[in-house]
Order: sequence, then structure tokens, then C-alpha cells
Amino acid sequence: MVNELINKGIADNDIKILVFKDKIKKNEVFDYPVFSHKDLSWTGTVDKKEVKDFVAEPFDLLINYYDTEKVALLLVSHLSKASFKVGFASIDKRLNHFMINTNAENYKVFMDELFKYLKILNKI
Repeated sequence: MVNELINKGIADNDIKILVFKDKIKKNEVFDYPVFSHKDLSWTGTVDKKEVKDFVAEPFDLLINYYDTEKVALLLVSHLSKASFKVGFASIDKRLNHFMINTNAENYKVFMDELFKYLKILNKI
């Protein structure tokens, strides 16, 4: 996805990624900040620094690239200070400003539709 964004004219240093995994193995190494269910408190907060920093940053655009509702992802999306949030139509309609009616396996369709409508909406 990062390469596709760069190819569409988004600067590499303007892209921030946060990855969610259901389970993280002890010695697993990642290229991006990762969080899991274990990082959620019983009160519905996330105390992991990388997640706190991510949701506090006022992004122009947040791409919620998940099509299955998981509490941790919904919480981070909800808490994000992004001014415009885009995601899949299968996710809670109150979460995103713009929804694309496809699924995560149709990456090319999602990206094509995303950039088509970002241009129409004068977001890029």
C-alpha cells in the first residue's frame, strides 16, 4: 500500500502506518508499529506509546484498511484526530466520513476508488 500511495503522489515521510495483529509472537519483528488485543485495557484505552502517538496526530487522511470489525481497530479509528477518515462500507457507518463498497482482498479496487473520490472531493 505504501508504494501505491507514493506512486499517487503522497510523500513517503507523510505516510504513517499502524498495524494490528490478533496475536504477536514473542520474537516477532515488524517494520511498522504493531499493537494487539493485549494492548487494550479493560476500560477501553490503549496505553501503548505508538498507538497513543498515532491517534493524537492530526492527519489529513486516515485510511482504515480493515473490513472486519474488531474492537481494537474500531477504537483506534474512533480516537484518531484525522480530519477525514476513509474505510470499507462493511464497517460501522459512523466511523468513517467516506466508505468504499469492496473488501480488503480487492486492494486495487479500493485504491482506485479512493483516489478517484479524493480528487472529486478536492482532498488531494
